[in-house]
Amino acid sequence: MTDVTDFGSLRLAMAENAGQPEGPARNRRAEQLVRDAERLGIPAALVEALVHHVRVGNYSSEKDRLFVPFTRLLGLWDEHPEHFGEEEIHALHWFFKWMSSGMLDQPQIPLASMEKWLGEMERRYRLAGYSDRAVRGAELWVAAHVGDTGRAERAFAAWLAADRDEMADCHACELNGQGWWHAQRGRDEEALELWRPVLEGEFACAHEPHSVLASSLLPLLRLGRAEEARANHLRGIRLVRPMESMRASYADHVEFCALTGNEARGLELLAERPGHFLGAGNPSSRMEYLGVVALLMDRLTALGLGERAVPGPPGREWTARELGGHAREEALSLAARFDERNGTSYVGERLRTRMDREPLLDRLPLGVRTTPSAPTRVPPTTPPAPDADPATLLARARRLSETLQPNAVEAWAAAARAARGLELTVRDRAEIADHEAMGLGPEGAALFERAAELYAEEGDRGESLAARTRAAYVRALGGDVEGALAAVADPYEQVLALYAEDGTGVRQTASVVMGRARVLMRRVQEAVERGEAASEALGAARDAVREVLALVDGHGGGDVRLAARAAEARAMLADLAAHAGEPREAVALFGRAAAEFVAAGLPWFAVEYEARLAMLAHHLGDVEQTERALRAALEHGGSHLEPPGRAQLHLQLAEVLGGRDEPGKAAEQALEAVHWADAAGDAAFAAWARQMLGGFLLRQARWAEAAEVLESALADLSADTHGDGAVVQTQWWLGDALSELGEHRAAAELRLKAAEIARHWPEQQDHATLAHLAGEALGAADLPAEADRAYARAGDLWRELGDPHGLVRSLRARAWLALRAEDGADRAADLMEAAVQECATALDAAAGEEDRALLAAELGHTHHQFGGLLARIAEEQEERGEQQEGQDTGAGFEAALARLLEAVAVFSALGEDAVHARTDAELAAGRLALDLGRPAEAEAHAGAVLAAYAELTDGSEDVARVRVVEAGRLLRLARERA
Repeated sequence: MTDVTDFGSLRLAMAENAGQPEGPARNRRAEQLVRDAERLGIPAALVEALVHHVRVGNYSSEKDRLFVPFTRLLGLWDEHPEHFGEEEIHALHWFFKWMSSGMLDQPQIPLASMEKWLGEMERRYRLAGYSDRAVRGAELWVAAHVGDTGRAERAFAAWLAADRDEMADCHACELNGQGWWHAQRGRDEEALELWRPVLEGEFACAHEPHSVLASSLLPLLRLGRAEEARANHLRGIRLVRPMESMRASYADHVEFCALTGNEARGLELLAERPGHFLGAGNPSSRMEYLGVVALLMDRLTALGLGERAVPGPPGREWTARELGGHAREEALSLAARFDERNGTSYVGERLRTRMDREPLLDRLPLGVRTTPSAPTRVPPTTPPAPDADPATLLARARRLSETLQPNAVEAWAAAARAARGLELTVRDRAEIADHEAMGLGPEGAALFERAAELYAEEGDRGESLAARTRAAYVRALGGDVEGALAAVADPYEQVLALYAEDGTGVRQTASVVMGRARVLMRRVQEAVERGEAASEALGAARDAVREVLALVDGHGGGDVRLAARAAEARAMLADLAAHAGEPREAVALFGRAAAEFVAAGLPWFAVEYEARLAMLAHHLGDVEQTERALRAALEHGGSHLEPPGRAQLHLQLAEVLGGRDEPGKAAEQALEAVHWADAAGDAAFAAWARQMLGGFLLRQARWAEAAEVLESALADLSADTHGDGAVVQTQWWLGDALSELGEHRAAAELRLKAAEIARHWPEQQDHATLAHLAGEALGAADLPAEADRAYARAGDLWRELGDPHGLVRSLRARAWLALRAEDGADRAADLMEAAVQECATALDAAAGEEDRALLAAELGHTHHQFGGLLARIAEEQEERGEQQEGQDTGAGFEAALARLLEAVAVFSALGEDAVHARTDAELAAGRLALDLGRPAEAEAHAGAVLAAYAELTDGSEDVARVRVVEAGRLLRLARERA
């Protein structure tokens, strides 16, 4: 922290403080600097310190502290305007707008005082010669605040009609305000159209698009544009998260979570900024924040989570129910103060409407994780059916199992519970035991045997044999395949004999024959898993499956169960074909099996086989069939598909679409995969899906969204579970996103962490690339020494890998870094010379024509950069008035020009492939020649560029057009100087 000893150190201290994060600490420092300025006894210093105090205070939650320093500043202006420079005069008048909005936020300031202040602002602006555009904007906020719609509309129209001048807000802020008023009036389409240039990055400032992104969330949801709303939430929350002054915008994001089924995410946002519960210096934004906290807590309570612990104001523990009541009471109390001040009920009514909003969507997946401790949203459940008698429940269970409905086992369980303690028929008891066993998996063998006894007691020998077969099969599922084969042999022989004597039907016989085939399929699976030859097992299983088909084909007659047997047998043959190395046959059979299940009215049975088909088709390179199969599986699974399976299918489809270079569609599927993996509670799989989603977002240049998602993925990725390659890739991608967002220091840290992991890999290409990228980020973060070390590390690795391109580029980057040091000119030139030599050496050793052409281009670029570097050195020496004995800085410019001419010569030799690189170097050489007083040379270079593009038809019209314009300008200047 700079000590203030004179005016210069005061200015330095203010600059340092302006760069600190928003908040009380920065405000206290600003107050201290005002006292330091008073101690200096320099009137202009006090003016600048007061300006600084007002400016930093405005961007905080302590806006109630702005009025005193501004009043002092205004008094100084009235008494001694000579102490104000142009910047301070501009700031003083600009602050009138902040005072107007600041008064609105303070319920203790009377409405009459605000109206008087508005008149004073208008008078001062008129005296200063400013337009009344900003005045009418301030009037709009006053009228809108008290609910005077007529006056607000008039002020809005006058605002737009007045001329823009230097007191008008920037374009981004003005569009924000105009769109806000449209949204307040229910004109969402108009609001979003006005905000579009801000959202698309055409206009921006220190607090935009931060505010517009937050304001756009509800209008987008109301218009059904949920995808855009999700994107704006992920983009916007990164911007407002560190900014204390943007509590109201932060509240918009919490509200968005509460209204889209993302209550757990909303709780995380509350936990991230506990200070937002406090900050009494801006009652208006505190009221809005507490209002959405109440909304969120009411949502949790409605979902049955009212007693869950939640983050709240510090000093005590809170449940959702308690915090909801507290937040509502506090918010309404603040609203009452505003309404009392305003003499209306408008603020309270608007707040109640906000707190009582109903969700706009049941579910809007965001792609980001929530902490395991955060209460997850309880999905809506189907209310239990009214009490029914056991006979009705048994009939329902039989109906569902007869048609192979997915919830038949649950229906039998409900019937069993209702019938407990009652006298049942033997058949009832047999079926209840049979279906209870089905729900137990390998643990159900004994219960299947009991069911078999009961069927036999009832006189149904065929169903008894089928139940015994089911008991044998679950033994195979438990790992005892040979025991299962022995156990199924007798039921198999008996049922065939019984069927031949018409002692049982085809359905029961098919059940036993299919059970035996299933056991034999398990034997094949085990042989494959052990890596043993499975030809004998394959043959036996294939014969058994064909026996099923021979039995049931032609006997369906509308019998769903027999149709299902045939389809399953077809799928078994597909499985066997895959094991036998016949993938195309397997694909055809899986497709036929799935189609038969769908035709039988059993689409949910097709899902497993469509997923298998997709895997095989993908292996065969048939992308279209892979996609069709995956989409069919998702469609046919419908509501019956469990979250883990749904997550898997969506992620496979995302991979397919990503491989087809459709990152937008791939991201949609990856987002669904994330949602369903979260619903399944599978954090490891969700991390995979998030990583993939982040990658697809990155490919679309959706940097902020990608960063949010990848940060979430990184929290759950581990080298033990996912492999260190996945961790490195995620860090790499996240570093790229953060670099694009200007968060260079964080990007460098991630790239260095990734490089440290990659350092231990046998292949060092990734290590070198990551070290190089870390150097780029460190340089952009203004850490030249650290950047130089990273580039040096990368250069050593490029040398070891035999990659001259990487080595040369690392040397060039180090040269430019060296130039930042006060005495770094010689070192910079030496590093660039080393880059030239490395490139020339590699070129001499290159064998193939392609390699030689690439290295020649690299040499040309290095000469070009060398010329630019020498010119920069000469310029800086000239600015400092430095001269070497017997030589002026012109020698430096001559050396720079010589390097540029070398670049032109190299690129010329490469022909049309390097025409853009050559013309770039020609223009640089021409400009430098003109500066050296040689217009004829400059004209020659300009002419060469124009000639190069005279008949260029390679589709590079944009580059050519720019170069032609630059060459024309250079030509005119050269002829003027000649």
